[in-house]
Amino acid sequence: MVQATLDVPDLHIPRVVIIGGGFAGLELVRSLKSQEVQVVLLDRNNYHTFQPLLYQVATAGLEPDAIAFPIRKLFHNYENFYFRYSVVQEIDTQQKEVVTNLGKLKYDYLVVASGSRTNFFGNENIRYHSMPLKTVVQSLQLRSLLLQNFEKALQTKDLTKREAYMNFVIVGGGPTGVELAGALSELKNYVLPVDYPELDVRKMQVHLVDAGPRVLAALSEESSASAERYLKKLGVHLHFNTLVKDYDGTTAITIKDGEEGQLLGRNLIWSAGVEGNAPKGFDASKITERGNRILVNEFNQVEGVQNVFAVGDVACMKLEDFPNGHPMVAPVAIQQATLLAKNLKCLINGKSLKPFKYQNKGSMATVGKNKAVVEIGKTRFKGVFAWFIWMFVHILSLIGLRNKAIVFINWFWNYLNYDRSNRLIISRFSKEERKEKRDKGKAGVVI
Repeated sequence: MVQATLDVPDLHIPRVVIIGGGFAGLELVRSLKSQEVQVVLLDRNNYHTFQPLLYQVATAGLEPDAIAFPIRKLFHNYENFYFRYSVVQEIDTQQKEVVTNLGKLKYDYLVVASGSRTNFFGNENIRYHSMPLKTVVQSLQLRSLLLQNFEKALQTKDLTKREAYMNFVIVGGGPTGVELAGALSELKNYVLPVDYPELDVRKMQVHLVDAGPRVLAALSEESSASAERYLKKLGVHLHFNTLVKDYDGTTAITIKDGEEGQLLGRNLIWSAGVEGNAPKGFDASKITERGNRILVNEFNQVEGVQNVFAVGDVACMKLEDFPNGHPMVAPVAIQQATLLAKNLKCLINGKSLKPFKYQNKGSMATVGKNKAVVEIGKTRFKGVFAWFIWMFVHILSLIGLRNKAIVFINWFWNYLNYDRSNRLIISRFSKEERKEKRDKGKAGVVI
């Protein structure tokens, strides 16, 4: 059976096909606006997600439409731009085609910006029973699970089961894990006791588990120590040099110094790692053995493959300063996309390309109200001032004036009274249904 062709008009100018509407994909579209090229963006969602604030949706601080923005609305006035709501299944580099669920699409230049996905390191029990936090859907599922389990705790008289429903185990001490642990602790201290006066919410426990010796390993030891103090002050139990070996939905099996331990909790949130979301079709030699990232040169070109590029989390550019590739963070993706747009123009006009050099503008993380750490170059901030910097940067980075206003109003209201008014179970969450949907969606890559 001959597969249909994806319906995109031929404008008789170079066609740049971009896979993925994340930070890299959107920045590349913006940067190509004034170029004489046709841009086709493919994504399985019709919106862009501001992933750094997913944890706030999961903990009822924000609604999902505050951190998501429609792709078509963002580029509605761009000439020669086309968006197709589709799932990329494979890339045929020989025929210069992208194979999607809607049909095939020819390209002159292809940019893979499909981002990353949660890495469960091959543990199927953890994949099935735990909760990842990479998409809007997952953040809503986590919010529903949290609230459903508190409702179940209210109904059970078995004290062990009640404790399990109220306990949270977060795996991974990076920004997502730290920020989520802080948000859950604030819910425990200020919100849940009001919502559930019949429960002794003081028995709720938040555990943060990390395989390394400290949280926020990408930041300095000073900032890491400050974050640890903030977490402990909020009541978070920290477990360092500890691996989570298995999880059956109720008890997490941990290993520390060769000895096994147990953490009771029906809420295990997995933020321990990500891997590149590389599409099918590339030779195995083009994909890293560890991390599933596409190997590229200093110009973000996939070597040995004509006119194919990769940017952002899915790209692995091994340089002297970054022997394992650049960190999988938004600033890298944005900077690579900006430079690639210029290099595509040079390539089309037969000019030499400029190599990529990452400019690290800083790192930051928040632990809760008036508690944050920020590093900009060699300058470090912590506490209230750092928290306001964190808020300002995140609001500024959101797409759309409406989203910026909504987030600012929500944060201002929460600052005054700790109230998180989005504590809604919109639909019941079932791990069985989630597994079935996830298995059906394995053919697509832009997740």
